[in-house]
Amino acid sequence: MTTTKRKLDINGIPAVLWGGPSKRLYLYVHGQGGCKEETAAFADVACRFGWQVLSMDLPKHGERINGTVEFEPWSIVPELSGIMDFVKDRWKYISLYASSIGAWFSMLSFGNEPLKNCLFVSPVLDMKELMLKMMEWEGVSQTQLEEQRLIPTDFGQTLSWEYWKYVLENPIKQWNFPTKILYGENDKMIDRCHVEQFTKKFGCNLTIAEDCEHWFHTEYHLNIMRDWIRKEIDCKKVILKER
Repeated sequence: MTTTKRKLDINGIPAVLWGGPSKRLYLYVHGQGGCKEETAAFADVACRFGWQVLSMDLPKHGERINGTVEFEPWSIVPELSGIMDFVKDRWKYISLYASSIGAWFSMLSFGNEPLKNCLFVSPVLDMKELMLKMMEWEGVSQTQLEEQRLIPTDFGQTLSWEYWKYVLENPIKQWNFPTKILYGENDKMIDRCHVEQFTKKFGCNLTIAEDCEHWFHTEYHLNIMRDWIRKEIDCKKVILKER
């Protein structure tokens, strides 16, 4: 069965709504290098359980690849907040699926929203520690970063002093929603200890995927992810809570 989809424009942001009419919606926030169309595999599972799924292109991704808005939190957080306002006017029960840096953007944006369930895949949970790791990889000190402001790296990212200041000024202090995390045991980007610390601090459910990395891309990886999604998205559990 093919999941139905409909293109939307939300505040000038290209989006796709997957699935038939429902009171329940999963908001899907992709990571770096993703796009709204990657949601198809998740939507295929979620819609079978009675959910609709809404995905959108973040700045510099998908249809917005040549847009003027940059892929930066001070631009993305207001956008996601606007998307959430759109969602709250139209759906009664709202849940979240986010991957990689999309999880961090989501936590910055939705800390006070009425989320029923949250599914995080390879999530960036501590951006400060991740940036420190990147600075270590490149041999860059905080003083150097402040002096040079922008430093291109050999691994394709650009270290930014403004970004670093934003991270320090906007720590994640609370996340009070039922949250399930899927983490690849061979993830070289996100340290397991930071995932476990977050899980313990905020009472999350953590699943360690054997022989998996940060990106779930092979058929083996995708099968593990699909099985995890089916297990964690069972809407019968959510319906009981709704009543």
